[in-house]
Amino acid sequence: MGVKIEVFRMMIYLSFPVTMFWISNQADYFEEYIVKRKREIFPPDEKVQRKELEDFKERMRDRREQRLLKRMALEASTEENTER
Repeated sequence: MGVKIEVFRMMIYLSFPVTMFWISNQADYFEEYIVKRKREIFPPDEKVQRKELEDFKERMRDRREQRLLKRMALEASTEENTER
């Protein structure tokens, strides 16, 4: 009886991972899960969202340019004052 129980236990130990591998690699399940998950993470582009993002980028670019221009103006005025 000892050998039979060991064979049964070994069958259980080996069948579980093989079954899980087989189930998780079904093409239909995989496609459905991956497509659903991808749409959750990366929703389809909407024109309104894209427009808002582009507007935000443009505002940030303008702010950065204004800061750079102020800094350059301050540096230029500082250099003029030190030369005199």
